Amino acid sequence: MAATPPPADPSGPPTEAVGPLLRGVAVLRALGAADGRCPVGELVRTTGLARSTVDRVTATLARMGYVRLDAHTASLAPRLMELGNAFLAALHVPGPLGPLAEQLADELDESVSLAVPDGDGIRFVHQSTRRRAMSLSFRIGDLLPAERTAPGALFAADWTDEQWAHWRGRRAADPLDRGFPAIPDLPETDADADADAESPRLAFAAREFEGRAAAARDAGLAVDDQLIEPGLVAVALPVRDPEGRTVCALSVVSHTSRHTAASLRRSLLPGARRTVAAMERLLRAPGPVRRPRPEAGLADWTTASKQELGSGFVESLARGLTVLTAFDEGRDALSLTAVAEATGLARATARRALLSFEHLGLVRREGRAFRLTPRVLGLGHAPLSRSTLPEIASPHLAALVRTVHDSASLAVLDGDAIRYTARVATSRIMSVHITIGTRLPAYATSMGRVLLADLPADERAALLDRSEPRALTPHTVTDRAALDALLDEVGAARHALVDEELEEGLRSLAVPVRDASGRAVAAVNVAMHSSRRTPAQVRDEVLPELRATAARIEADLRIAGRFSRIAVA
Repeated sequence: MAATPPPADPSGPPTEAVGPLLRGVAVLRALGAADGRCPVGELVRTTGLARSTVDRVTATLARMGYVRLDAHTASLAPRLMELGNAFLAALHVPGPLGPLAEQLADELDESVSLAVPDGDGIRFVHQSTRRRAMSLSFRIGDLLPAERTAPGALFAADWTDEQWAHWRGRRAADPLDRGFPAIPDLPETDADADADAESPRLAFAAREFEGRAAAARDAGLAVDDQLIEPGLVAVALPVRDPEGRTVCALSVVSHTSRHTAASLRRSLLPGARRTVAAMERLLRAPGPVRRPRPEAGLADWTTASKQELGSGFVESLARGLTVLTAFDEGRDALSLTAVAEATGLARATARRALLSFEHLGLVRREGRAFRLTPRVLGLGHAPLSRSTLPEIASPHLAALVRTVHDSASLAVLDGDAIRYTARVATSRIMSVHITIGTRLPAYATSMGRVLLADLPADERAALLDRSEPRALTPHTVTDRAALDALLDEVGAARHALVDEELEEGLRSLAVPVRDASGRAVAAVNVAMHSSRRTPAQVRDEVLPELRATAARIEADLRIAGRFSRIAVA
């Protein structure tokens, strides 16, 4: 069941708040609650906004690359993750501490998470998940109620009376936890039917959680014994900064088929404690150097967009959301002047956006500085954090096919073969028929050759030694020396054109798709019958479009993969 976005502050927005920005955030929250995809008509119902308003908001978000519009449906796009990434980078937790969490997960062969407090809930900021039939399914950005988690008890140990009162009020208003779409609703028998904050069951629940919080304070750890759902157990430890403040919690999560809560604590705690100690040493090291941001050229871009789209483009929404991207590693607390300089916005415009975000709980003020809060992750980050490379690439492949009118595919290297992971076919009487999952020999395909060309020389040699190339058509290159020379040429040219070597009449052009490190993790191609274009025409007409498509996929991959592990297949 999709959660309804949080209700507005009863006190109402400040007079200087930017109305279109408030409405844009409402749409993003509704899309996130709908798991990233929602009919526009449903957005109208969920947000309570007029259809014309939702249309203008989604058109603006689409122009920004944050949303894709397909007929009457809106879907979140990977570029939206730059908002959540701004918070994660400014937090300075998942970047430096994430690799240590990965090492612990490998050592223990269990899932490991990092979480931060968000009001009376927790949000995950890092996940190192073990791939099993029964494994952790939480995503970066997911919000969970504090009382049903191990990290929540750790954070609650430091709550004020006001925070405890807020928690009791939330429990009374939402006894079934329907405001937390990442977890199963509580069954009616386990929830408080009485909304009265003084009901006996609620009072018992408050005492029980208060007791767990007190125990966590005394023990320096907390245990979740199937509080989220049956079978799931976890132990959590606080990670503290040099001043002794808990900045995040490290959780080791398992299943009762592998551990009881007691055995999980007993057997895995030593390794978890060593990792926490290493994390705290990292936090004592000098912080990241404040990195300057070049002016974004935002004013020129929004003016041009407004001129092109007219009333369909909400300039104040686009400029306001860009304020969130001013924050980054080494830029965790920014003054109004710093935000204006980073975005190229006028101070008055940046100020109104910050006031709007403060009202929405996305920004908090500390003296003259502003910081992002974990609620920024609620702007659709969670459903996008589990994106795969085929999901990221497919819309770009579809756009390429509409341009070149031939089929396009994505593939990865799988041993000595390529395996198709995404494909968009063109509608022709005579076309290339290949399905996702198809494996073809790498040495005789354009995508295989660009991937082979990217391998280190010794790894490529070992792979070709195992593959024993054979002629598939009279044109197939099988001579080892000729293949090596051909792959060197492909590496230098950054593309491969294979002409009737896999199948007579089939011509294919491919380029690599590289991750942030520059490694070719996949390849994209355009395939056609040889009667469609000459080899020279393929290079002149198709190669520029193919390279532009690969660049767009890579841009999305860099954003989506900055703090999330993106599966390439």
